[in-house]
Amino acid sequence: MRIGLDCTPLLGNRTGVGRYTLSLLRALTAYDDELVATAFTFRGRDQLSSVVPDGVAVAARPAPARALQQLWARTQWPPVELLTGRVDVFHATNFVLPPLRRARGVVTIHDLAYLRHPDTVSSASARYRDLVPRSLARASVVVTPSAATAAALREEYDVRCPVVVTPLGVDEHWGRAAPLGDEARKRLGLPPTYLLFVGTLEPRKDLRTLLAAHRLVPDAPPLVLVGPAGWGQQLDVSGCITPGYLGDDVLPGVVAGAAALVLPSLDEGFGIPVIEALAAGTPVVASDLPVLREVGGDVAVYAEPGSPSSFAAALQQVLDDPGDPGVRRTHGAAYTWTRCAEATRAAYSLALT
Repeated sequence: MRIGLDCTPLLGNRTGVGRYTLSLLRALTAYDDELVATAFTFRGRDQLSSVVPDGVAVAARPAPARALQQLWARTQWPPVELLTGRVDVFHATNFVLPPLRRARGVVTIHDLAYLRHPDTVSSASARYRDLVPRSLARASVVVTPSAATAAALREEYDVRCPVVVTPLGVDEHWGRAAPLGDEARKRLGLPPTYLLFVGTLEPRKDLRTLLAAHRLVPDAPPLVLVGPAGWGQQLDVSGCITPGYLGDDVLPGVVAGAAALVLPSLDEGFGIPVIEALAAGTPVVASDLPVLREVGGDVAVYAEPGSPSSFAAALQQVLDDPGDPGVRRTHGAAYTWTRCAEATRAAYSLALT
């Protein structure tokens, strides 16, 4: 197959979708298919060839992302082949499937926060209300990162094509992650013991609940908030440690050294920080959402979404009894990008039938 992929999420700081796209692309290089990466943007387009894996071709014409999305929300032009050249399958990795000339389309729908929690998403994500129905109508196959997201998608839309679940993975180095040494930890301003949040600082992650819960835990370790600045109402994070966005060279060590990773989200499509923390042996406290139960199984600890008292009790439980790191590592190691690529490639083959 000649497969085109939207690799726009690889440009800039790579958060969840960017890490998914790059890891999937790396795993797909194990097959004999021709892979073509493209990016729908003016800004940073020239950097694409330096971030894709060896053996992946790059075909990206200059085009403003927002103008393209406005056209794709209303018309069938321009078809994606005009930007990528001929492809058999085009995989839209981030909600928006362009019009297609002859190629078959596969689109990843990561979550439905833009529908179910519209007041918590950015203006860019809010546009998915118009763009996703068009994407679903164009798609030969839809992929989702979890069964919970697939079920939610079917509840909200009359999806006429197959929906394939392609669980995300964990890079192998997470299973070998060890806490940072004293010098590296001090460079980041981290204390010996800390609680950790990893993610964009945005309303959907519900940091307000986490901050309130942290204040309810007696003698709680300091709270470290790792991730890029997002949007929404400014929160009082005084007393927290905010190192900002951390790359893959240091993040596993920060996660491995935490007393617990906490994910208080109101909505998730998969929850990559949960499975990475478990792979690193770190205890996890997460919102009691179907998708996070699916990913964390019985090795994570769950709290009622939006409830500071419930999160405080869960945090205290983990601090008192961290549990077995070996069990967590075994659970996390079961999620591989090889498995994700196998399921995704099967979706490509299905699209061509």
